[in-house]
Amino acid sequence: MRLTILGGGGFRVPLVHSALASEDSGVETVVLHDTDPARVRAVRAVLDEASSGGGGPEIIVEDDLATALKGTDFIFSAIRVGGLRGRTLDERSALAEGVLGQETTGAGGVCYGLRTVPVALRIAEAVREHAPSAWVINFTNPAGMVTEAMSRVLGDRVIGICDSPVGLFRRVARALGVEPASAWFDYAGLNHLGWLRRVLVDGRDVLPDLLADDDALATFEEGQLFGGPWLRALGAIPNEYLYYYYFTQDAIASITEAPATRGEFLLDQQAAFYRGADEPGAAARWDQVRREREATYMAESREASGAGHRHTDDLDGGGYDKVALALMRAIAADEKTTLVLNVRNRSAIPNLDADAVVEVPCLVGRNGAHPVAAGSLGAPEAALVSSVKAVERTTIEAAISGSRSHAVKALAIHPLVGSVRAAERILARELDELAELRAALPAD
Repeated sequence: MRLTILGGGGFRVPLVHSALASEDSGVETVVLHDTDPARVRAVRAVLDEASSGGGGPEIIVEDDLATALKGTDFIFSAIRVGGLRGRTLDERSALAEGVLGQETTGAGGVCYGLRTVPVALRIAEAVREHAPSAWVINFTNPAGMVTEAMSRVLGDRVIGICDSPVGLFRRVARALGVEPASAWFDYAGLNHLGWLRRVLVDGRDVLPDLLADDDALATFEEGQLFGGPWLRALGAIPNEYLYYYYFTQDAIASITEAPATRGEFLLDQQAAFYRGADEPGAAARWDQVRREREATYMAESREASGAGHRHTDDLDGGGYDKVALALMRAIAADEKTTLVLNVRNRSAIPNLDADAVVEVPCLVGRNGAHPVAAGSLGAPEAALVSSVKAVERTTIEAAISGSRSHAVKALAIHPLVGSVRAAERILARELDELAELRAALPAD
């Protein structure tokens, strides 16, 4: 098989390569495509050094998108329009208005989506023209929004992935003392906005036992982030990103007080890595930087909640790369499995329409990913999901139309922004600084 990675100079590409080399994936050739040649050369150096002992698929670097797509079977789309500089601007533009500065949640997610959706749609059109039988696995954030936009062109042949749910399941299983494979995790919502509502083991829901045990809750990240009383009030365990909704002021204060935003930290860290990536020892340096990156993930939230350091099991990788390979293998070899994915809803969550992209367990095989009926969300969860889905769709329409007034609307209606004036000022800052956003939103 042939796999094309769009965003082939991305920092986490070596994780995918490592997973391909360690498993019988069936991938013989990996094509790396990126708009930044220097980053691709750096990643290629890491891959070459890591595979110097032999093994792993052939690596090809291709600058032309159409050529990179032709003849491919699977496409991993992991682009970052505006780069980490754009991310830092998203964070700071929001914080300047006293609202949450975070990559995918709140104003930052809207701004990221505004400049990313047009590029994602151009990619989807290119796939339809040059690789119509290929499957697109979307890593690009905001994953649910981008997947929904691409599905307008590619239908069910684009599937979004995220490693947050599988990480949550792994941690909950560890706290319960059960093997993840022996349990059914009833999870539903949107990307970065979902809830684990039941954990079935031998047909019995064991989640209430965990929720009642403060000592067990204190052993894993979400239990520490949200605390036993709030989790018991919810009757569920939220995705870690819901911390930004349930503890908004705490999160803003912690991010504001930090010496650097997450984007600023990564910008400095990765700039240093990419500058020296051509030197001997590139693979070892990459792994050191990766571990530091994983250890500091959502650090401001853990600090604000007193959650402390991440568990060592969460530092070893095996997240989104493993999910992507499991999905690819299930489709290519018809190895039927169940994965939590971002797909069109159909009727999985009755609170939403059929075309809304949701994040739910799916049955996967040769014919793609099919969502499992999740049932209705509770009233508070349904209200939040409906509100955020409206934001996603307004953002998509703004990006397609190029309308700045629609972009202000998308920002203003987000529950974590809540001010037209703040939305106008955030967008104005972004337009002043980012050519990518000016290209996406030429004018009204």
